[in-house]
Amino acid sequence: MIVADRRVAVVNKVLSALRNRLAGRFGLIPQLDRSDPDAWRFAWIVDFPWFEYNDEEQRWDFIHHPFTGIVGDTAKYLESDPGKVVSKAYDITLNGWELASGSIRIHDRELQKRVFSSLGISDEEAQEKFSFLLDAFKYGPPPHGGIAPGIDRIVALAAGETNIREVIAFPKTQTAHDPLTGAPAPVDEAQLKLVHLKPLSAN
Repeated sequence: MIVADRRVAVVNKVLSALRNRLAGRFGLIPQLDRSDPDAWRFAWIVDFPWFEYNDEEQRWDFIHHPFTGIVGDTAKYLESDPGKVVSKAYDITLNGWELASGSIRIHDRELQKRVFSSLGISDEEAQEKFSFLLDAFKYGPPPHGGIAPGIDRIVALAAGETNIREVIAFPKTQTAHDPLTGAPAPVDEAQLKLVHLKPLSAN
């Protein structure tokens, strides 16, 4: 089989979905069994690319978030070849399900400014939008990071479900509609005025 298209945006996503579909069809995904330790297959995934190219906007975008740390000397490619920059982002998966995602953050002011520049953010725009962070960097913050587990995914796996909506008390549909409350719902002008908002033009 040969797949040809944009590597990250199309090829990787299509092959990932195809792999999961075929693995399910041919019984290659083990069912969780508390008595069988081999059924619980965890994996740390690291060395994600930092950037992906946006063909529509003709620019580089971040994949994780714009404050993600950079692995070793791959920072030297920030200006010359952003596609080679490796991020300090990580996922932990269980049987192919992403359970948690996180990263080590940038804690160096100059490196953060170089990243902003690679994203097409000028020094002036960076100071306007992220002054709270850039100013804090002047005081030498320590290396720091985090990870956010998806409790609903862990519960779904433990319950033997294949969709997290089966274990969420009030799940949204795939179109983000809430069948319980009918949200999203129209908001009248008086409510919008209270929070100083106005609807976007239909055009």
